[in-house]
Amino acid sequence: MNLNTVLRRFPVRATLNDESSVVIRPLTPDDKIELRRFFLRVPAEDRYYLNNNVTAPDVIREFTDGIDMERVVPLVAESDGHIVADATLHRSRRAGRRHVGELRIVVDPEFRGRALGSRLTHELIELGRNLELQRLVFELVNLREQAAIHTASQAGFQEVAILKDRVVDMYGSLQDLVIMELSLDDPEIGHLEG
Repeated sequence: MNLNTVLRRFPVRATLNDESSVVIRPLTPDDKIELRRFFLRVPAEDRYYLNNNVTAPDVIREFTDGIDMERVVPLVAESDGHIVADATLHRSRRAGRRHVGELRIVVDPEFRGRALGSRLTHELIELGRNLELQRLVFELVNLREQAAIHTASQAGFQEVAILKDRVVDMYGSLQDLVIMELSLDDPEIGHLEG
């Protein structure tokens, strides 16, 4: 399916498990200031595991001004005009891996435990399915990201590998990296309900 067609369903309003609601929509170039504010609210220990220095203004500019939906589909969740979560579906440029997408999700500490991460996981699964990907992958730090591992499992992801001592945490200790995967061949797995 065409990416523009896939994105037409946004913005969507999502009700969280505490009855509060957020709007989920694609990231835009106008989100620079609010995206940086969001990442500054994320604890330094959580940011440590991200691929970029997400509080650096030049990185935020690259994210917002350099949006390439063919490579990364960025979604944000917004509450009262503030970004409270960032979720991305990364697609490989390598011909041999174009059928696989990688999910990355970061949720504001104030919105954790409300099923926002779960909702964003399902939104990214739907995007992956509509973009005709065959597999989705999550890479999560074993002891640090247990809630995300649980959310991924609930969405149908299965642990396919544990890479021992693959990550050095901010205290210098080695941590295992858990690779979780979801096959999109089964049309029943990962669909949004209601």
